[in-house]
Amino acid sequence: KMGKDYKNYSRTSKTPRRPFERERIDSELKLVGQYGLKNKKEVWRVQLTLAKIRKAARELLTLEENDSRRLFEGQALITRMLRLGLLNENERKLDFVLGLTLQKFLERRLQTKVFKMNLAKSIHHARVLIRQRHIRVGRQIVNIPSFMVKVDSESHIDYAINSSLADGRAGRVKRRNLKKRNQGEGDEEEEFEEEESGEGDEEEEFEEEESGRG
Repeated sequence: KMGKDYKNYSRTSKTPRRPFERERIDSELKLVGQYGLKNKKEVWRVQLTLAKIRKAARELLTLEENDSRRLFEGQALITRMLRLGLLNENERKLDFVLGLTLQKFLERRLQTKVFKMNLAKSIHHARVLIRQRHIRVGRQIVNIPSFMVKVDSESHIDYAINSSLADGRAGRVKRRNLKKRNQGEGDEEEEFEEEESGEGDEEEEFEEEESGRG
Protein backbone atom coordinates (compact mmCIF):
# COMPACT_ATOMS: atom_id res chain seq x y z
CA LYS A 1 0.00 0.00 0.00
CA MET A 2 1.36 3.39 -0.99
CA GLY A 3 1.73 6.15 1.56
CA LYS A 4 -0.08 9.45 1.49
CA ASP A 5 1.03 11.95 -1.14
CA TYR A 6 2.00 15.20 0.58
CA LYS A 7 2.72 17.24 -2.54
CA ASN A 8 1.13 20.68 -2.66
CA TYR A 9 -0.40 21.48 -6.02
CA SER A 10 -1.19 25.15 -6.55
CA ARG A 11 -4.36 26.04 -8.43
CA THR A 12 -3.86 26.78 -12.10
CA SER A 13 -7.22 28.54 -12.57
CA LYS A 14 -9.79 30.36 -10.50
CA THR A 15 -13.54 30.28 -11.11
CA PRO A 16 -15.33 33.65 -11.28
CA ARG A 17 -17.07 35.01 -8.18
CA ARG A 18 -20.33 35.62 -10.04
CA PRO A 19 -20.93 32.53 -12.18
CA PHE A 20 -23.99 33.88 -14.05
CA GLU A 21 -22.89 37.40 -14.99
CA ARG A 22 -24.08 37.87 -18.56
CA GLU A 23 -21.45 40.37 -19.78
CA ARG A 24 -18.57 38.23 -18.49
CA ILE A 25 -20.03 35.05 -20.00
CA ASP A 26 -20.43 36.73 -23.41
CA SER A 27 -16.88 38.15 -23.36
CA GLU A 28 -15.43 34.75 -22.36
CA LEU A 29 -17.35 32.96 -25.11
CA LYS A 30 -16.06 35.52 -27.62
CA LEU A 31 -12.46 34.86 -26.53
CA VAL A 32 -12.99 31.07 -26.68
CA GLY A 33 -14.22 31.37 -30.28
CA GLN A 34 -11.69 33.99 -31.40
CA TYR A 35 -8.61 32.13 -30.11
CA GLY A 36 -9.91 28.55 -30.58
CA LEU A 37 -9.75 27.62 -26.90
CA LYS A 38 -10.98 24.28 -25.59
CA ASN A 39 -13.14 25.74 -22.83
CA LYS A 40 -13.50 28.69 -20.45
CA LYS A 41 -11.04 27.14 -18.02
CA GLU A 42 -8.25 28.13 -20.42
CA VAL A 43 -9.43 31.75 -20.14
CA TRP A 44 -9.54 31.53 -16.34
CA ARG A 45 -6.02 30.03 -16.28
CA VAL A 46 -4.59 33.00 -18.20
CA GLN A 47 -6.57 35.40 -15.99
CA LEU A 48 -5.00 33.87 -12.86
CA THR A 49 -1.50 34.15 -14.37
CA LEU A 50 -2.16 37.78 -15.27
CA ALA A 51 -3.53 38.51 -11.78
CA LYS A 52 -0.38 37.07 -10.16
CA ILE A 53 1.90 39.18 -12.39
CA ARG A 54 -0.12 42.33 -11.68
CA LYS A 55 -0.06 41.62 -7.94
CA ALA A 56 3.75 41.26 -7.99
CA ALA A 57 4.07 44.56 -9.92
CA ARG A 58 1.70 46.36 -7.50
CA GLU A 59 3.69 45.16 -4.48
CA LEU A 60 6.96 46.36 -6.03
CA LEU A 61 5.45 49.76 -6.87
CA THR A 62 4.65 50.32 -3.18
CA LEU A 63 8.39 50.19 -2.40
CA GLU A 64 10.76 53.14 -2.93
CA GLU A 65 12.43 53.50 -6.33
CA ASN A 66 15.92 52.92 -4.90
CA ASP A 67 14.83 49.84 -2.92
CA SER A 68 17.10 46.86 -3.72
CA ARG A 69 14.15 44.41 -3.91
CA ARG A 70 12.23 46.66 -6.32
CA LEU A 71 15.29 47.14 -8.53
CA PHE A 72 16.17 43.42 -8.66
CA GLU A 73 12.72 41.79 -8.83
CA GLY A 74 11.24 44.57 -10.97
CA GLN A 75 13.97 44.23 -13.57
CA ALA A 76 13.59 40.44 -13.59
CA LEU A 77 9.80 40.75 -14.10
CA ILE A 78 10.17 43.29 -16.92
CA THR A 79 12.86 41.17 -18.65
CA ARG A 80 10.56 38.14 -18.52
CA MET A 81 7.69 40.13 -20.08
CA LEU A 82 10.03 41.40 -22.82
CA ARG A 83 11.21 37.86 -23.65
CA LEU A 84 7.61 36.70 -24.00
CA GLY A 85 6.79 39.66 -26.25
CA LEU A 86 4.20 41.05 -23.83
CA LEU A 87 6.06 44.38 -23.55
CA ASN A 88 8.04 46.45 -26.07
CA GLU A 89 11.57 47.75 -25.56
CA ASN A 90 10.26 51.25 -24.83
CA GLU A 91 7.96 49.91 -22.07
CA ARG A 92 10.59 49.04 -19.46
CA LYS A 93 8.53 50.19 -16.48
CA LEU A 94 6.37 48.42 -13.89
CA ASP A 95 3.45 50.70 -14.80
CA PHE A 96 3.28 49.01 -18.22
CA VAL A 97 3.15 45.58 -16.51
CA LEU A 98 -0.07 46.71 -14.80
CA GLY A 99 -1.46 47.59 -18.23
CA LEU A 100 -1.12 44.04 -19.60
CA THR A 101 -4.35 42.53 -20.93
CA LEU A 102 -5.75 39.04 -21.44
CA GLN A 103 -5.63 39.47 -25.23
CA LYS A 104 -1.87 40.14 -25.17
CA PHE A 105 -1.30 36.79 -23.44
CA LEU A 106 -3.61 34.93 -25.84
CA GLU A 107 -1.81 36.48 -28.83
CA ARG A 108 1.47 34.91 -27.66
CA ARG A 109 0.06 31.35 -27.61
CA LEU A 110 1.55 28.86 -30.08
CA GLN A 111 -1.92 28.12 -31.47
CA THR A 112 -2.44 31.80 -32.39
CA LYS A 113 1.06 32.10 -33.88
CA VAL A 114 0.62 29.00 -36.09
CA PHE A 115 -2.61 30.47 -37.50
CA LYS A 116 -1.15 33.98 -37.97
CA MET A 117 1.85 32.51 -39.83
CA ASN A 118 -0.55 30.78 -42.29
CA LEU A 119 0.61 27.29 -41.30
CA ALA A 120 -3.03 26.38 -40.63
CA LYS A 121 -6.32 27.10 -42.42
CA SER A 122 -8.09 28.29 -39.24
CA ILE A 123 -7.45 28.82 -35.53
CA HIS A 124 -9.13 25.46 -34.80
CA HIS A 125 -7.04 23.71 -37.47
CA ALA A 126 -3.95 25.15 -35.77
CA ARG A 127 -4.92 23.42 -32.51
CA VAL A 128 -5.38 20.09 -34.31
CA LEU A 129 -1.95 20.37 -36.00
CA ILE A 130 -0.25 21.12 -32.67
CA ARG A 131 -1.97 18.25 -30.84
CA GLN A 132 -1.12 15.83 -33.68
CA ARG A 133 2.59 16.78 -33.41
CA HIS A 134 2.91 18.51 -36.79
CA ILE A 135 4.45 21.70 -35.37
CA ARG A 136 7.95 22.32 -34.02
CA VAL A 137 9.59 25.30 -32.35
CA GLY A 138 13.23 25.11 -33.35
CA ARG A 139 14.18 21.43 -33.16
CA GLN A 140 11.61 20.57 -30.49
CA ILE A 141 8.14 19.27 -31.40
CA VAL A 142 5.57 21.08 -29.24
CA ASN A 143 2.10 19.56 -28.79
CA ILE A 144 0.76 22.11 -26.28
CA PRO A 145 -1.50 24.77 -27.87
CA SER A 146 -1.12 27.12 -24.86
CA PHE A 147 2.70 27.14 -25.17
CA MET A 148 3.89 30.75 -24.73
CA VAL A 149 6.16 31.65 -27.66
CA LYS A 150 9.22 33.74 -26.85
CA VAL A 151 10.29 36.53 -29.20
CA ASP A 152 13.52 34.66 -30.11
CA SER A 153 11.62 31.44 -30.92
CA GLU A 154 8.94 33.09 -33.07
CA SER A 155 10.91 32.81 -36.33
CA HIS A 156 11.65 29.10 -35.68
CA ILE A 157 8.02 27.91 -35.76
CA ASP A 158 7.53 25.48 -38.65
CA TYR A 159 6.20 22.06 -39.59
CA ALA A 160 7.93 19.10 -37.95
CA ILE A 161 10.60 17.43 -40.09
CA ASN A 162 8.77 14.06 -40.13
CA SER A 163 5.35 15.67 -40.65
CA SER A 164 3.30 14.71 -43.70
CA LEU A 165 2.68 18.44 -44.24
CA ALA A 166 6.42 18.95 -44.75
CA ASP A 167 8.43 16.35 -46.75
CA GLY A 168 7.72 13.45 -44.42
CA ARG A 169 5.73 10.28 -44.93
CA ALA A 170 2.10 10.70 -46.02
CA GLY A 171 -0.58 10.31 -43.34
CA ARG A 172 -2.66 7.18 -42.75
CA VAL A 173 -5.79 8.44 -44.57
CA LYS A 174 -3.79 9.76 -47.53
CA ARG A 175 -1.90 6.45 -47.87
CA ARG A 176 -5.21 4.55 -47.78
CA ASN A 177 -6.76 6.81 -50.44
CA LEU A 178 -3.69 6.47 -52.68
CA LYS A 179 -3.84 2.69 -52.33
CA LYS A 180 -7.53 2.67 -53.29
CA ARG A 181 -6.86 4.96 -56.26
CA ASN A 182 -3.99 2.77 -57.50
CA GLN A 183 -6.13 -0.36 -57.13
CA GLY A 184 -8.94 1.36 -59.06
CA GLU A 185 -6.57 2.33 -61.86
CA GLY A 186 -5.21 -1.25 -61.96
CA ASP A 187 -8.76 -2.67 -62.22
CA GLU A 188 -9.59 -0.22 -65.05
CA GLU A 189 -6.46 -1.27 -66.97
CA GLU A 190 -7.37 -4.96 -66.55
CA GLU A 191 -10.93 -4.28 -67.82
CA PHE A 192 -9.54 -2.34 -70.79
CA GLU A 193 -7.14 -5.20 -71.64
CA GLU A 194 -10.00 -7.74 -71.37
CA GLU A 195 -12.15 -5.61 -73.69
CA GLU A 196 -9.29 -5.39 -76.22
CA SER A 197 -8.70 -9.14 -76.07
CA GLY A 198 -12.46 -9.71 -76.49
CA GLU A 199 -12.50 -7.50 -79.61
CA GLY A 200 -9.51 -9.46 -80.95
CA ASP A 201 -11.34 -12.78 -80.49
CA GLU A 202 -14.40 -11.39 -82.30
CA GLU A 203 -12.22 -10.32 -85.26
CA GLU A 204 -10.64 -13.79 -85.43
CA GLU A 205 -14.09 -15.47 -85.40
CA PHE A 206 -15.27 -13.12 -88.17
CA GLU A 207 -12.18 -13.94 -90.30
CA GLU A 208 -12.74 -17.70 -89.76
CA GLU A 209 -16.39 -17.37 -90.86
CA GLU A 210 -15.32 -15.44 -93.97
CA SER A 211 -12.70 -18.04 -94.89
CA GLY A 212 -15.27 -20.84 -94.34
CA ARG A 213 -17.67 -19.18 -96.77
CA GLY A 214 -14.87 -18.75 -99.26
